[in-house]
Amino acid sequence: MESFIKVVEKKIRDNVEVNKIEIINNSSKHQGHKSFAKGKFHLKIIIDSKYLKSLSKIEAHKEIMKILKEELKDKIHALELKIN
Repeated sequence: MESFIKVVEKKIRDNVEVNKIEIINNSSKHQGHKSFAKGKFHLKIIIDSKYLKSLSKIEAHKEIMKILKEELKDKIHALELKIN
């Protein structure tokens, strides 16, 4: 699990200039939910990036979604993004 979060962080850092990034795994908070899928992550990512902040909120989110395209297919169930 920790290694997957490191992979996500590395992919973002490799593709976007980031001052700071924090990835919070909220998967355990969703275990009782009907749509919970074991092995899929619920992540909150807080990114401090001048570049992403210069974009509209939608464009910044699209940029991150594009970077994590493969992970969103089979590893990430829910993704919450906060751009600072």
